[in-house]
Amino acid sequence: MSIQVRSLSKRYGKNWAVRDLSFEVLPGRVTGFLGPNGAGKSTTMRSIVGLARPTSGDALIGGQRYASLRAPLREVGTLLDAKSAHRSRRAVDHLHTVATTHGISRQRVDEVIGLAGLESVAKRKAGKFSLGMSQRLGIAVALLGDPHTLILDEPVNGLDPEGVTWMRNLLTRLAAEGRTVFLSSHLLSELALVAEHVVVIGRGELIADAPISELTAKDERVRVRTGRLGELLRLLAGPGVTSTSRDATSAEITGVPVETIAQQAAAAGIVLLELAPVQRTLEEAYTELTSDAVEYRAGSDRGSAS
Repeated sequence: MSIQVRSLSKRYGKNWAVRDLSFEVLPGRVTGFLGPNGAGKSTTMRSIVGLARPTSGDALIGGQRYASLRAPLREVGTLLDAKSAHRSRRAVDHLHTVATTHGISRQRVDEVIGLAGLESVAKRKAGKFSLGMSQRLGIAVALLGDPHTLILDEPVNGLDPEGVTWMRNLLTRLAAEGRTVFLSSHLLSELALVAEHVVVIGRGELIADAPISELTAKDERVRVRTGRLGELLRLLAGPGVTSTSRDATSAEITGVPVETIAQQAAAAGIVLLELAPVQRTLEEAYTELTSDAVEYRAGSDRGSAS
């Protein structure tokens, strides 16, 4: 089942949180959902699972609205608020309560406790959980119905390094099983390790809907390292050529193909210790894409919330 967002708009008072937004999240891969604070990510996710009513347009799962699903927990697993469990309820009791609503067995509750690494704290009250353990409990709830579709808002927030690795492996495995995995995250370096595709929005509108490999394709920069850096840079100087020195022996050069650098260095007898095209990071691509869509900047006036 894919997630289809079609011309989705949501207005709160005079402010548009989301405006004419369209994209599709396909099964069999992890899709990241990115955007600056206030971009409309949470509103979009809440609209998909029926917690916000669109002003216009649709947010569908497998062609249906969430409210029309006969057994939502068995079809869609969600984590939108890691602290949603009642503080006075033990983790295992919270899971049993949720499971009862869909006729899910106690055996399955035990299974997700194991999957989420909650065995040692299952009888502890949720109010005593750290944010990381609350995230694990939220994931356990999302997995209770063994759903085909997972919608997760900042699932690695608060997790320690072991927890982040666990989450990465879990999401990769779920996608490999053919499930639809849709998650938001501000940890771009971590997202780049698990997601194949990203949807980027800003000010409630679509900015990009593309594979990560496309957004981070090699640009025109070439990284070089040599003991004769100054001589090499003078040799390569010319119209359209720029260089940024990283230290006394290395620099990034723009405007000269890597082959040309290699040929000219060889002709001049300059030994290159490193010569490689620079791969853009997801963070660099994201920053460029959203440069005009940031609502909140340090040291500047705040924009309108969305």
